Amino acid sequence: MTRPRIIVHGGAWTIPADRQQAHIAGCRRAVEAAWPLLRDGATAVEAVRAAVNVLEDDPTFDAGRGAVLNRDGVIELDAAIMDGATLDFGGVAAVRRFANPVDIARRLLDTEFCLLVGEGAERFALEQGLKPVDPATLLVERERLLYETLRSRAGYSTHDAFRPVTDTAPAGDVPKGTVGAVALDIHGNIAAATSTGGTPFKLAGRVGDSPLCGAGTYADNETGGASATGFGEGVMRTLMTHCACEHLRECLPDEAARRAIDMLHRRVGGHAGLIMLDRHGRYGVHCNTDHIAHAYARADGTVHASVTPDPVTGE
Repeated sequence: MTRPRIIVHGGAWTIPADRQQAHIAGCRRAVEAAWPLLRDGATAVEAVRAAVNVLEDDPTFDAGRGAVLNRDGVIELDAAIMDGATLDFGGVAAVRRFANPVDIARRLLDTEFCLLVGEGAERFALEQGLKPVDPATLLVERERLLYETLRSRAGYSTHDAFRPVTDTAPAGDVPKGTVGAVALDIHGNIAAATSTGGTPFKLAGRVGDSPLCGAGTYADNETGGASATGFGEGVMRTLMTHCACEHLRECLPDEAARRAIDMLHRRVGGHAGLIMLDRHGRYGVHCNTDHIAHAYARADGTVHASVTPDPVTGE
């Protein structure tokens, strides 16, 4: 029997000092909700879904309730989940009426399809018995104010949301926080899941990296699992999570994450964060932003949570 493991993230960006504790607490709650499930024999797939549900319901993050508005003033949600044992993948994008899009992605794992978008994803969710919500319940005042700010900001780029404040184009006060989880269950199976509202002031219908296999989400029992957060267009173009998992064949997760993010920055100038878990149960966290909100369960079940990507290869 394998010792279970779980790690989560709540976004990589310059998290203001007065918001850091909320990010740390939210990530901690997600691990605390999923760890007992793993300990009691739940699958890695169910554990990452449960962890991401907690983060989607927390308005601190850019996922589910609290997600950003697009240029039309509408919330559109993306999510994915992947089973490393079978390589089954479920992704949904541009979902407007469901608070927990990762639940739709989970149901998709049981079909022959991998990716559904917009109206088709929502119709599938209804057929599966999932309950829609009033989209207005997903909006928080913080994001309404941000939308009004960005509408009047000349020259704003969605990549600006992730650049460290030390760069020539500072991130300023733009909040964001894609969420994700990677778990290893007692049977030795790995799963990963990611959920997001995307980048602030994105084009209507824009799909990011989170619901795309090998871009924002990847899991393979032969190597490990990864969930990304950051500049989605760059993560998509480099297939960053798949790249990171391939590095696990020759190095530890912290180094694998670092190599993948170095490649992202070198090839497309991207800024992002990664959480990882290899098939031996070793964690990795890395980012080239100022912070990455994350938490993981130690061997004794206690939880480490932080916004600083301290090395965790010894955990």
